[in-house]
Amino acid sequence: MSLPLVFIGGNKGGVGKSLASMALLDYWLTNDSKKPVFLIETDTSNPDVAKAYGETVPHFLPQISEREGWIDMVNELDGQRKAAVVCNLAAQTNGHWEQFGATLLTALREMKRPATCLWMINRQRDSLELLAEFREMAPGVKIHVLRNAYFGDERKFELYNGSEIRKEIEAAGGKSVTFPELADRITDQLYTHRLTLAKAAGDAMPLGSRSEVHRWRSACADVFQQIGL
Repeated sequence: MSLPLVFIGGNKGGVGKSLASMALLDYWLTNDSKKPVFLIETDTSNPDVAKAYGETVPHFLPQISEREGWIDMVNELDGQRKAAVVCNLAAQTNGHWEQFGATLLTALREMKRPATCLWMINRQRDSLELLAEFREMAPGVKIHVLRNAYFGDERKFELYNGSEIRKEIEAAGGKSVTFPELADRITDQLYTHRLTLAKAAGDAMPLGSRSEVHRWRSACADVFQQIGL
């Protein structure tokens, strides 16, 4: 049975892709320490996830603005068939998917490795438009939508909640879930000090901050369990 290959997307900066990638890495490392985990970080200009987890999990930073980078990424995935993979997709990658994504999708079919995408959204219309665009370019990739609670509770995502794209995602077996908010002071410290969530929950932060990290990790685990990861 193939281990999970999960893309964290959104195509926009600031929607929570890097934080969700860190949360998923932490979830796998915490709940199944025997499962090898691998990170693909495509945000090579600001690789926050690789900076935080680079000493914890093996990782690779492909240049996906170039065709050669997609070939390199396929080769890395081929060598990581026994690992669960998180691939953090940088902002503005839909255009690269349109140009080069067929190389990856063809390889995944040959490897018989199913892929999942967790698509992060805020409350703006372009989040939905970019999601619809990605869905067209990535046939065969199961998509779950994560409403980032940093931008408000579930009820405030009115555009998505009543949209046709939501109906299409869920009809195809995808789920719509709410990704929990983490206090800004914690997020800032994670990025500034390049902390894993395990370190943040240990002795790297004061008690109040550690308590918030524990709460958030538990809430993230609930989300990933709903999705089936």
